[in-house]
Amino acid sequence: MAPAVSRLEELLRESLSQRIMCIPDTPSANDSTEPRAPRLAILFSGGLDCTVLARMAHDVLPHDEPITLLNVAFENPRVHKPATDDTDNQAVYELCPDRMTGRTSYAELQHVCSQRDWRFVAINIPYTETLDHRQKVIALMYPHNTEMDLSISYALYFAARGAGFLCSKPAETYPYTTCARVLLSGLGADELFGGYQRHATAYNRNGFPGLLDELELDVSRLGKRNLGRDDRVISYWGKEARFPYLDEHLLAWALDAPVTDKCGFGELAVNDAAANGEADGSESLEPGKKVLRCLAWKLGMKGVAKERKRAVRVYERLARCSLAN
Repeated sequence: MAPAVSRLEELLRESLSQRIMCIPDTPSANDSTEPRAPRLAILFSGGLDCTVLARMAHDVLPHDEPITLLNVAFENPRVHKPATDDTDNQAVYELCPDRMTGRTSYAELQHVCSQRDWRFVAINIPYTETLDHRQKVIALMYPHNTEMDLSISYALYFAARGAGFLCSKPAETYPYTTCARVLLSGLGADELFGGYQRHATAYNRNGFPGLLDELELDVSRLGKRNLGRDDRVISYWGKEARFPYLDEHLLAWALDAPVTDKCGFGELAVNDAAANGEADGSESLEPGKKVLRCLAWKLGMKGVAKERKRAVRVYERLARCSLAN
């Protein structure tokens, strides 16, 4: 898979360069004495797709330019007990799955790319605020009307607003609103490289023909199912979403590449390198999006490479609760 990893790295670097090198400067919304206001923000759950974008953006942008990581966490009355004080209220958000993976990946980025000013913005959304914006989000995502659409739309909507708390020191936070107008999205990686559970299910049921059919279906409906919805929700706040994984050249390569160059379904538990005593640990990575996991491993993000795919169950329950009101 090494040639495929190198080719993906090359194409993704070119895609990112085109999308982030010419962003106009923006005035700081927080501090007029700020030497350089961040121009780029990343929709950052801490998962594989967005963290690889952040890691490679570090290689593309000058090291003195900050990069903002927008991480959203929701209060969900079906999951969380009512908070009794500020400490409990903070714990509600810090225990959300996306906040935990976000902080873990943020720490790894700080370690691997220590010369960069990474601005982790914790966006905490109380359930009452979710309800206040409910009708607006439903209107923006129309004609989509499922719980999954609403859960994704909520996350994108509040992330694009960009208002949260900047974690400047381990025990110090303060209110912060990003002035970055360009937001990077990891959309497309799951569809191209077999990252959803249904891809594993399709392979288990019908082998590679079933997997190929499922991948083709996902890519064919990206525009209708995802792009329009995401663009409407994000642009409401005057922000522009950019999708590096959907670059024309990267997309053409991914669609033409053998499926075994993109994901690891069907691989033996021990590959040739392991048998020869040359394994570096990357051979044990989860099969979904294997090529992207190997790229993360190559770039030093080994914790992210080993992160298991997690379904958005908490947000689904939040959306179900919101739709019921």
